[in-house]
Amino acid sequence: MSKLSITRRRALQGAAMLGGLGAPMLNTVTAHAQGGFDWKRFKGQTVEVLMETGPRADLMKKYQKEFLDQTGITLGIEVIPEQQARQKVAIELNSGKPSFDVFNFAMHVQKRQFEKAGWLLDLTPWLKDPQMMPAEYELGDISKTGMAMATTSDGKVNALPILCDYFMVYYNKELFAKKGVTFPKTLDEMMVAAGKLHDPAAGIAGFVGRGVRNANVVLWTQLLSGWGQETIKGTKLITDTPDAIASAEYYKKLLSSYGPQGVVGFNWNEAQGLFMQGKAAMWIDATGFAAPVEDKQKSRVVGKVGYGVPPAGPKGHGSVTFGTAMAIPKEAKHKEAAFFTMLWMTGRTMAGRMLQTGGGVPFRSAPLKDPAILSTLSIPKEWADCAAGCAPLSMSGLPVIVPVTEFRDTIGAALTNMLTGADPGAELKRATAEFQPVIDKSEA
Repeated sequence: MSKLSITRRRALQGAAMLGGLGAPMLNTVTAHAQGGFDWKRFKGQTVEVLMETGPRADLMKKYQKEFLDQTGITLGIEVIPEQQARQKVAIELNSGKPSFDVFNFAMHVQKRQFEKAGWLLDLTPWLKDPQMMPAEYELGDISKTGMAMATTSDGKVNALPILCDYFMVYYNKELFAKKGVTFPKTLDEMMVAAGKLHDPAAGIAGFVGRGVRNANVVLWTQLLSGWGQETIKGTKLITDTPDAIASAEYYKKLLSSYGPQGVVGFNWNEAQGLFMQGKAAMWIDATGFAAPVEDKQKSRVVGKVGYGVPPAGPKGHGSVTFGTAMAIPKEAKHKEAAFFTMLWMTGRTMAGRMLQTGGGVPFRSAPLKDPAILSTLSIPKEWADCAAGCAPLSMSGLPVIVPVTEFRDTIGAALTNMLTGADPGAELKRATAEFQPVIDKSEA
């Protein structure tokens, strides 16, 4: 496939995410039953929800009383850290006795695993049933990309998309102004800017990002997009090509030369914390971190933050994208009530609220076009504009394979080794050769 066709495909995917005309928000709390649908149909039941720590879970907890009033369904919401949640979900789904009825998961991490294992409930029949689907849900408002991510290889829908995360650049406008630096449009410019902004004597890092094993892979794949490449072609890893090595050398120099001391141990939360303290000039990560950055009670950089589309590289320009969805285990105790919970969580009202708080970008198009939503953002509109700019550049940040966690561990270890002095080319060649048999076995 030519570079031009790849660019066109990504542009069309991004346009699908944001396409469509805006429509007034519908308050599902006051919506009346339509077409035989009744929000109170499963009243009296209790649905156990498992969610990962973050602003999305906070929003669900904040409005769970509203959901109870709307449906008569009580929610028990357990919130635990991301890695712990992923392990819990996999273990309990495999056991056949999950403690939860509905949960959120990263489609870019666990989709293929769940599909091959057959652990999730097929939602396809309910999506066509007027007694299970309210008209105001507007399934067609969810982007084609989101629905594709939630659809299995045999055409069944086993999840409902809730949020997508593009990678963007968070930058400190005050630090940029003091040094007379303009926002970089290319990766070469970003390296130069990081050098000018780096001031160890003042405790300022020119750049901060993920350096710890596993988590660091998605920062590297964002940089890799600048060389017009992903990590896999079919089932063959392409993480040891000249372009992959060039991007790894860039990663090593950026973090080793202009990152904070101890960056090799930084995940997103450490990077976010440093940036919020005003101790980092630039940070590349997902869109969903704007809310804490703009929190006056927690952040020292409120009013100073800029949001920029990732710089273009020598051969490409991308924004790696990750998708989150809600799903129901096949063995869930309250499947129907859980489905109603999913409808509420992924519907337009909650999608609009998530956008308003800066907790993430919905897979829905209407909230992104709704003046009422955009005019009441709790964070700068620049953030939403940046997300819209990232959409046409959307591309996969991780391979869709079962052992994606192991992939992140293996490649992540190579990246971590680079930060402590190892050669990028040697590390990527070793890691690629080590991991290819794992993919071959998982797809056999």
